[in-house]
Amino acid sequence: MDTITPTKLSPAPGTYQPKGQLIGGKWIGSASGQVIAIENPGKRIAVAEVPRAAAADVEMAVTAAEKAFPAWKNVVPRERGKLLLKIAEAMEARVEEMARTIAMETGNALRTQARGEAKLAADIFRYFGGLAGELKGETVPLGESVLSYTRREPIGIVGAIIPWNAPVMLGALKIAPALCAGNVLVMKAAEDAPLAVLMMSDICNEFVPPGVLNVITGYGEECGGALANHPKIRKLSFTGSTEVGKIIMRAAADRIVPVSLELGGKSPSIVYPDADEDWAVDGIINAMRFTRQSQSCTAGSRMFLHEDIFDSFLKKLEKKVTALKIGDPLDEASDIGSIINNKQYSKVCKYVQDGLDRSDAKLVFGGLPPKTGPLSEGYFTMPTVFADRSNDWRLAREEIFGPVLVAIRWSDEAEAIRMANESHYGLAAYVWTHDIGKGLRAAHAIESGWVQVNQGGGQTPGMSYGGFKQSGLGKEFSLEGMLDSFTQKKSVTVNLAV
Repeated sequence: MDTITPTKLSPAPGTYQPKGQLIGGKWIGSASGQVIAIENPGKRIAVAEVPRAAAADVEMAVTAAEKAFPAWKNVVPRERGKLLLKIAEAMEARVEEMARTIAMETGNALRTQARGEAKLAADIFRYFGGLAGELKGETVPLGESVLSYTRREPIGIVGAIIPWNAPVMLGALKIAPALCAGNVLVMKAAEDAPLAVLMMSDICNEFVPPGVLNVITGYGEECGGALANHPKIRKLSFTGSTEVGKIIMRAAADRIVPVSLELGGKSPSIVYPDADEDWAVDGIINAMRFTRQSQSCTAGSRMFLHEDIFDSFLKKLEKKVTALKIGDPLDEASDIGSIINNKQYSKVCKYVQDGLDRSDAKLVFGGLPPKTGPLSEGYFTMPTVFADRSNDWRLAREEIFGPVLVAIRWSDEAEAIRMANESHYGLAAYVWTHDIGKGLRAAHAIESGWVQVNQGGGQTPGMSYGGFKQSGLGKEFSLEGMLDSFTQKKSVTVNLAV
């Protein structure tokens, strides 16, 4: 984030205030004594300070994790699961405090986003807590005189790095399965939004032994780089941009360390001519994550709209989207909050300006944010839609991570699917039609790890979630994800004839 110099911290009422970073079960400052100011992006004011961790802090956290691992891996899996269930209950009891903290630091609206994220994080702990008994192997029939079996073992010290757009949910997806599987964890929280993650860690720390979970706060190069390159880290789990994901993968390659990557996306929505109806419009709004300022890697930001319904559908979309209220993320009346920081706000505005400057593109609605009035007091942007025939220009190809949607005409189904697949991303996709046969054929043809037909919702515990192509490696949210990402399989063969 852009470093700000606070003259006075102004946290919102009912939000969590950090105690430091969690290392070895204790809350401490950074080794250097430096701090990072955390900003409320809806008001552009400082609300808290967290330690500015670097290599020395990573070393302490890894040492604490290393000390805790031998005992933790030998805890009976079902007992580890019971602890996760207790964490889930404790998180649920503090959902409102966590939700307000998320809204304050991320800019995500309390009612439409932050409260749901806080509840989902508790559900993630509950889900994985119930899976502890599934950490089991298999027997292999090699004959009566041979016993051959496999066992699932924890990998060891896991290094995890999470982004700022849904920090608690994404943090829970690292902590819960890693700990359930018997690993210990060192996690770097996003420097823009660490407060609710620290709160979640505070709750976890009440139930797990010291050093099992360590959470540090710092910048990417200073802290994340040291974590990714630490020689004692046995597994790397990263959620963030594709560009940084490549850096993480290179760091893992140097030591042959397994890596899980959940990266960026430029997700297509294909709207068939029979879907010119309100339910599909509502689904597009949901898929585009407009009420999260489209700060989501699964945002359906390329809409391939059939030419027969192109104009009528966009009119319906404009009416519904412009009725959404943009405002203070902590206000229950707000549907849409603010962009996370000035850097991202400026980036989104530049993309919008590029669209305005393109002769072949038509602004359907939205545009640049106001320079005066209440919305100018925070990093508020306007939901924006451009219409164009091309899938080849910058706004149709690059991940904007802001509320900018490109609508592209199509008439031939094969051409629509070709354009949908014409991307180095492959995370999510959406198909809208009453013809389920067409919908399923399109879903099978689209090169994305997650395709939804006639819905645009978010991830759910139990589903297998992960991307194709440069959108990532590995799966999350599921038993499969826990076993593949956080355990290693050992084969044991015993000669019974001796």
